[in-house]
Parts: sequence; C-alpha cells; structure tokens
Amino acid sequence: MSFESHALTLKIWDPATLDHTLDAAVVHVSAKTNTPKDRVKVVRSGPDTFTVGLFEDIA
Repeated sequence: MSFESHALTLKIWDPATLDHTLDAAVVHVSAKTNTPKDRVKVVRSGPDTFTVGLFEDIA
C-alpha cells in the first residue's frame, strides 16, 4: 500500500475482501482529503491493483 498526495494504491490478493477493502480505502481518502466520498474514485491500475483517490479528470 502506498499513499501519494490524494491517492492510495492497494494490491488486494483475496477477492473475498475486495469490496470491504475498497470501501474502507474510499472512506480513508475522503477523510484525509476532507472531501465527500462521492468525489473519490476507484481505478483498476493493474492485476489485483487498485488506485483510490481524487481524480478530477475522470468523468
């Protein structure tokens, strides 16, 4: 796991924990950046790798 400015990158090996882990990451990034959860996006950035963060350019 790494935290870069307004993004958090996670490698999630266990598919059973995927939803819970990503939900927790959205809450974490939202709290750290003091923004509403609906502005936080999840992007699959590789195999079993997800980036959670504020992505203003993603529609």
